[in-house]
Amino acid sequence: MSDTFRAILVSRDDDKKQSVDFVDMREEELMEGDVTVAVEATTVNYKDGLAITGMAPVVRRWPMVPGIDLAGTVIASEHADWKSGDKVILNGWGVGETHYGAYAGRARLKGDWLVGLPASMSARDAMAVGTAGYTAMLCVMALERHGIEPGRGPVVVTGAAGGVGSVAISLLSRLGYHVIASTGRTSEAGYLKELGAAEVIDRAELANPAKPLAKERWAGGVDAVGSHTLANVLSMTSYGGAVAACGLAGGMDLPTSVAPFILRGISLLGIDSVMAPRALREEAWHRLASELDHAKLAALSTTIAFDDIPTAARDIVEGRIRGRVVVEM
Repeated sequence: MSDTFRAILVSRDDDKKQSVDFVDMREEELMEGDVTVAVEATTVNYKDGLAITGMAPVVRRWPMVPGIDLAGTVIASEHADWKSGDKVILNGWGVGETHYGAYAGRARLKGDWLVGLPASMSARDAMAVGTAGYTAMLCVMALERHGIEPGRGPVVVTGAAGGVGSVAISLLSRLGYHVIASTGRTSEAGYLKELGAAEVIDRAELANPAKPLAKERWAGGVDAVGSHTLANVLSMTSYGGAVAACGLAGGMDLPTSVAPFILRGISLLGIDSVMAPRALREEAWHRLASELDHAKLAALSTTIAFDDIPTAARDIVEGRIRGRVVVEM
């Protein structure tokens, strides 16, 4: 029927066994909000992979339409900032976790959660960036605010072949940084160098328990891995340096000591993209539109169909996806 749209619904039975189904939904089944958006593109992030596979407790309300990112066109609005026809982006705010998300033909959202789609970007471009790329930009901005400029020395990017890592490398290299890419997939060295990495190292170098302090190797870093990797990155950061931490692909623990902080004056910069204020989001998207190489953006993204989302979700949590995955609706 024309007044229905396809959606992915994640449900759980009384025994907490999770199921993932393609369903037909109507607009009246959507959750509360003052803006309704026709979803034109979405993406599969690591967090979306966890939600669909159930490998981590991302979904906190059942049943749930997953998907934390979308780009599309406003079709109805009661919010002062948005009108029908506006092109918008949504990242985070608990969408796909506690509020019906992007894996549906329509989304009803709070207007305060939205930012305008930059004029130079298509919906597909925006989802090739997605939360991963927007988070990478927040990391770069945090390093800049801390004074980590290209002249300070190299910067390391962990989880380099993933979504955050791929965009971070592209951004940092374009801004003039000497980028060291750390990856468990050294077969991707050519891809990482195409993105702008000057050096590629095996993540095994950062995988063992860290010394309190190790030889200084970089002025700063972007870490999407956590655990021993982040502990090693901190121990190898040079005096007065800083590391932006935004992920936990390797674990939520941080087995380190105070030594890097009190003996080298290192700063650990926590990056949250989910609840970041709108002004920061708008700055990040403005810079992404102007500073991210669109040719590199194409190189680091692949496009899949809506029906392929569950497969891509499994692949991303099992480390079989490089760069970004765009879903065209």
